[in-house]
Amino acid sequence: MEFNLILAFLAAFLLGVGKGGIKGISILTVTLMALVYGAKNSTGIILPLLIAGDIMAVIYFKKYTKWKYLVHFLPWMLVGVVVASFIGKDLPEATFKNWMAGIILFSVVFMWFSESTAKSVLPDDRLFGGSIGFAAGFTTMIGNLAGPFANLFFLATRLPKNEIIGSSAWVFFIVNNFKVPFHVFSWKTITWDTLQTNLTLLPFVFMGFFVGVKIVSYFTEKFFRQFLLVVTAIGAILIFIK
Repeated sequence: MEFNLILAFLAAFLLGVGKGGIKGISILTVTLMALVYGAKNSTGIILPLLIAGDIMAVIYFKKYTKWKYLVHFLPWMLVGVVVASFIGKDLPEATFKNWMAGIILFSVVFMWFSESTAKSVLPDDRLFGGSIGFAAGFTTMIGNLAGPFANLFFLATRLPKNEIIGSSAWVFFIVNNFKVPFHVFSWKTITWDTLQTNLTLLPFVFMGFFVGVKIVSYFTEKFFRQFLLVVTAIGAILIFIK
């Protein structure tokens, strides 16, 4: 039990680090939370923490937001959330866990692909934005795993680092709040008990956010993503075998 609590604190801290600017690290949070609370239940525990981190990110990076790039992405992301809410509602825990692990591994491939091709090959048109937006919405509802898809889209826009952080902050603030009713009334994964758990974990989100803001200017993107791909793949394998 104590070890699980430490993992939960670490997950909340890493969530804050991700919201502070270290893109893609949220997959580690999802992996750790799934190990502690179970695949489906963890999605409801994570969501209020994500919204808290979103609020901080929106405030801190607000001057970097580029709204024009969200028109072809955000609406389809909301559609993906709705579709996934119906598909995922009655999935058994074992199936849900396998889906989540599969999405994580697939996301690792996506992150590798985006790192190697997005800047020079992938288009930033309506078809691309809509398809990636739908995939991001579907995966964020199934397991809060939209990060790699959002990264792929924003890399294709050729925006600078801070503008990617600022723009994606608003995307996830809107989408995560949109997901709340589905978790409360349909999946019933957000309850008074889970909100009490959130209060315990929330300070670690705040600490992680300011650490993330600090280190984002020191870590090279290439080194951190290579490290992230490795630990993310390990996390997905752990979910499979647990």
